[in-house]
Amino acid sequence: MRASRLLSILLLLQSRGVLTARQLAEELEVSVRTVYRDVEALHSAGIPLYGEAGHRGGYRLMDGFRTRLTGLTPREAEALSLAALPGPAAELGLGALAAAAELKIEAALPPALREGARRVREHFLLDAPGWYHDGDRAPHLPEVADAVWNTRVIEVLYRRWAAPSEVERRLEPYGLVLKGGKWYLVARCDGALRTYRVNQILRLRVTDETFDRPEGFDLAGHWREHLEGFRSRLFQGHAVIRLSPAGRERAADVLSSAVVAAVEKTAEGPDAQGWIRATVPIESLIHAETEFLKLGAEVEVLEPAELRRRLAGTAAALAALYRPQAFAPRSPGPPTMTG
Repeated sequence: MRASRLLSILLLLQSRGVLTARQLAEELEVSVRTVYRDVEALHSAGIPLYGEAGHRGGYRLMDGFRTRLTGLTPREAEALSLAALPGPAAELGLGALAAAAELKIEAALPPALREGARRVREHFLLDAPGWYHDGDRAPHLPEVADAVWNTRVIEVLYRRWAAPSEVERRLEPYGLVLKGGKWYLVARCDGALRTYRVNQILRLRVTDETFDRPEGFDLAGHWREHLEGFRSRLFQGHAVIRLSPAGRERAADVLSSAVVAAVEKTAEGPDAQGWIRATVPIESLIHAETEFLKLGAEVEVLEPAELRRRLAGTAAALAALYRPQAFAPRSPGPPTMTG
C-alpha cells in the first residue's frame, strides 16, 4: 500500500509541478504527517525531491527527473483524455485503478501534450446515458466483469420478457458492452452466443470452472453484427405517411433515426400546403401508433388501414375526453321546496 502511495506522490509532483504537504495529503487521503514520512522515504531512496519554503512553496522534483511517453501526437493525447469513463469504470469496480492509470499517463506526458489533454477535459464531457435515463442499476456488474476477465463460468437467474419470465442459465461470459447507459453481456449459452441485460440478472454465482475463450474473438465485430441483426428484425412492416412542414421539422426529435432516414430517402412532394409523402418502417401497430401520436395533427397515416383506424379511434377518444362541455360547470337546478 505504501509503495503505491510513494509512486502516486512522484506522479502527482511530475504532473502538477509544486504541491504542498497538505495538498498531497488531500489527494492521497492520508494525514500530513504521513506525507512527511513518505517524502523522507523518497529522499532516502535517492529521489531528487526537495521542498521550498514560503507562501508559494511546496515539494517539487528536480528539473529533468521525468518519464516521457513517446510516440503520442498532440491530437492523440487529446483524444486519450476523452477515452476516460470514470462512471462506467466505477460501476465495473475499477474506479481507483482507472484514476491511477489516468494519473500515470498524465505524469508521463510531456508538458505540451499534458496541457492539451487538460484543456480537453476542461471543455468536453462525455455523458453516455440519455436525458431520461441515468443508466443501469446492475448490482452484479462487478462480479460479471471479474468473471469476464478471468474466463469463469457463471450461473445466473435471469429475468426475460418471454414466459417463463425467470430462467436459470449457465453462461460463459465473453465480454461486456456499454450502450446508451445500459450494460450488456455477450456470453455463450448452450453452444450459441447470446446477449443479456446485466441488470436483469437476479442472482449470480461465479463458479470455479473456467472456459476457453476463442482466440481472436472480436467483441466489437460481434456487437456490430448483433446490432445489424437486431435492426433487421426490429422493423416488421411499413407505413405510408404524410408530414406537414412542422411535422417534418419535429420528426428528428421524436421519431427513430430509421424513420427519419426513410422520410429523407422516400419523400415525395411537397404539395401546395407543403406536405410530403413518405414510406417508413414500423416495428408494430402498437409501437407505430405511439410514435406517430407524438406528432399530433402534423402527420397523417395513409397505410396500413389498421394503423389508420387505430389512430382515428385514439383521436376520437381524445376529442371526447377533452370536449368543451366536459369542463362546463353544471347549472343549478330549480330550488327545492320544503315545508
